[in-house]
Amino acid sequence: MKSIISAILIFFVVGCKSKQAVASAAANDNTEVTKVINGHYANEHNFSTLNIRANAKYEDEKQSHSMNADIRIKKDEIIWINIKFLGIPMAKAMITPTQVSYYEKINNTYFEGDFSLLSNWLGTELDFNKVQNLFLGKALDDLTKDQWISVVVEKMFKLSLPTSSDVSKEFYFEGANYLLKKETINQESKNRSLEIRYPSYKEENGMFLPNEINIKAEQKDKVTIDIEYKHTTFNEKLSYPFSIPSDYTAIKIN
Repeated sequence: MKSIISAILIFFVVGCKSKQAVASAAANDNTEVTKVINGHYANEHNFSTLNIRANAKYEDEKQSHSMNADIRIKKDEIIWINIKFLGIPMAKAMITPTQVSYYEKINNTYFEGDFSLLSNWLGTELDFNKVQNLFLGKALDDLTKDQWISVVVEKMFKLSLPTSSDVSKEFYFEGANYLLKKETINQESKNRSLEIRYPSYKEENGMFLPNEINIKAEQKDKVTIDIEYKHTTFNEKLSYPFSIPSDYTAIKIN
């Protein structure tokens, strides 16, 4: 089922509205770029493991599916995803700093490879840290490595690069805790775009986590996924079972 594969891919990068539990504030023009960046990274995520139970809705121009997902993160080492339809496990993924692997049960197929597939598909370089940042509500890019321009847009700080590159990136932050509200990546020459929104956050164990993630990816087709975090726990002893059945067929995704 193509929608399962697409859903997993967007989960890698990469519902109902959750109640916003974290206060936000309007941005103002007097705040410097450095203060925005430092404020964003001051929201540290100090944990060994994170267990997320989530609902998700996948939609493209031809179909729409609702699903559940168990997402387990061993910080900086493993991201494990188990996708279910109607409570039945249908696909599983394992991401490490060196490899992306998944298999799905509808067509008995699997994929194993590096991050080049996902990077080419989304039009931006991806690695393990960027995928982990997506689930934690952190900026995909390391903001300390570039010179950004800051302006206030719709009561948020917008950071963008003063560049004529074909790829443009923008990051939007609220003014209270400098939490990421939206990030966009666009590549005009290939008509590719990615938008990730974080409508609200919650504070748990002194850490800010998203309540929900809204993803829109567009290349040849338009795809959206809305992810709602239903339950999160930290620092449990988790397992990451992953074994591709021997009779499954390897596939290539263009």
